[in-house]
Amino acid sequence: MTALRKPTAALISDAAPFAIRAERASDVAAREALLDACFGDNRHTRTCQRLRDGRAPAEGLALSAVRQGRVVGSVRLWHVSAGGIPALMLGPLAVEASSRQLGVGAALMDHALAAAKARGHRAVILLGDAPYYARFGFSAARTGELSLPGAFERDRLLGLELGEGGLDGAWGMIAPTGAPLPKSKASRSRKALLVPRVA
Repeated sequence: MTALRKPTAALISDAAPFAIRAERASDVAAREALLDACFGDNRHTRTCQRLRDGRAPAEGLALSAVRQGRVVGSVRLWHVSAGGIPALMLGPLAVEASSRQLGVGAALMDHALAAAKARGHRAVILLGDAPYYARFGFSAARTGELSLPGAFERDRLLGLELGEGGLDGAWGMIAPTGAPLPKSKASRSRKALLVPRVA
């Protein structure tokens, strides 16, 4: 009797269950649905959203994780001033619930930080859970003098220096510095916030 063999496609799928790539325009609807699922309807009112509203993500630093042709993860980085020090703000990082055990979040973080460093950025800041982000080198050690434009928990404001001294002298309010979205995209995103959701 001949032993059954797994189809080649299954072997490839097991070896590489997802891929990380640059975000595409065709990812927008799936990304928005993913963010709603992960963060809820109030995600547009969160403090860090004020740093993103009306701004484009940093060039080359908007990534999607794709599995079987579907967007299952997303991360973006944004230009900010950390009290006069140029930096990036990371977020949101979102992964579809059924893909979390595959390491999608860690892969997105690794790719995003490597891409930011390769582009010459010296520091990344985020608002998140210290135990999760510590594995990537983030800590609150260099962010104690920084503030956000709204309520936040001090121990969740974390930083990572991609270059030595990347957050030296960082103090004061974190402010957006990224390129504004084109007017048509900015007005569409504002209109989307005003459209009532139907359950």
